[in-house]
Amino acid sequence: MRVNFNGKTQELWTLWREGVDVKLIDQRLLPHKLEILTLHSHCETADAIRDMAVRGAGAIGVAAGYGIAQAALEAKGMSLKDFQAFVSEAANTLQKTRPTAVNLFHAIDRCIKAASRGSVLERVASACAEADRIALDDLEASRKMGEYGNALLGDGCRILTHCNAGALAFIDNGSALAPIRVAHRSGKHIFVYADETRPRSQGAKLTAWELQQEGVPYALIVDNAAGYYMRRGEVDIVIVGADRIAANGDTANKIGTYEKAVLARENGLPFYVAAPTMTFDIKCPTGKGIEIEERNPDEVNWVFGVDEDDAFRRVRITAEGTTVLNPGFDVTPAKYITGFITDIGVLKPPFGRSIRDALRVRKDKVC
Repeated sequence: MRVNFNGKTQELWTLWREGVDVKLIDQRLLPHKLEILTLHSHCETADAIRDMAVRGAGAIGVAAGYGIAQAALEAKGMSLKDFQAFVSEAANTLQKTRPTAVNLFHAIDRCIKAASRGSVLERVASACAEADRIALDDLEASRKMGEYGNALLGDGCRILTHCNAGALAFIDNGSALAPIRVAHRSGKHIFVYADETRPRSQGAKLTAWELQQEGVPYALIVDNAAGYYMRRGEVDIVIVGADRIAANGDTANKIGTYEKAVLARENGLPFYVAAPTMTFDIKCPTGKGIEIEERNPDEVNWVFGVDEDDAFRRVRITAEGTTVLNPGFDVTPAKYITGFITDIGVLKPPFGRSIRDALRVRKDKVC
């Protein structure tokens, strides 16, 4: 990801591992401050996922894999029996952080499987290697999504996106923002409408920041303005990310995505979901089986930012005692989705068949 860091324009990954430490961009401070957070243990990594210092399906999957690697390194001096018990408990801790994004569970499963054979030291090495492999898989997937998605964007294209599915949600490039990056860097004249995405405002704080860093022309709009611009004919395509995709194509993504899909259908616009094959959950038949995370009411009752003196402040915007419902995600039925931009190509309906075929290809590649 291209960022201005310490006065220099440079390429920076969202997170990476240095031995037992995991380092990541603390997304809670953006766009006001770019700070690297160092996590010294799997418990600290679990807290960072839970507290959304790192977020986005791909990024929390990589972070969870790193968390298992940390646990393995923490337990390398234990007996085999104690090692297995410690790593299993670490997996349980990490699994409880965010229930909706399936990448997290896939990454943990891969690292646990890698750490199940050989001596303790061999299991430590295997867990670390697998975690690093997941990160590289994520990086390659985002590159491929950028290439395949770019083919859908013509010169002059105007794109609407929701939440943040950029480099901050992956290791680099992103899912929904990957085609936008490729199109912009190839010289296409494109424009992005970025929904603010209440209540955590990831569109306002993260997507807009990424687009600004990259030099992509954009405008930040309030969530309820998307239909206004669609109806005026000022949007050509909608591209969003995903946290879990069921076997039939029903897709869980940040709350408000379903509304955008319905509006796109009403206005005759293509609605694409960009996600790597790791985000598909073949064990989940339909969207009805996707657990939706209910988040803290404080996210709605309070806003966080900087004041005119550049001091970070938290301000309450509701009356004391306000009842709040705060689902983190919603499910968009497959019938509203034009296609899935994945790391092996663009999947088209019927999704039941195209998703099965895509996962078969992915399995063959992994094996």
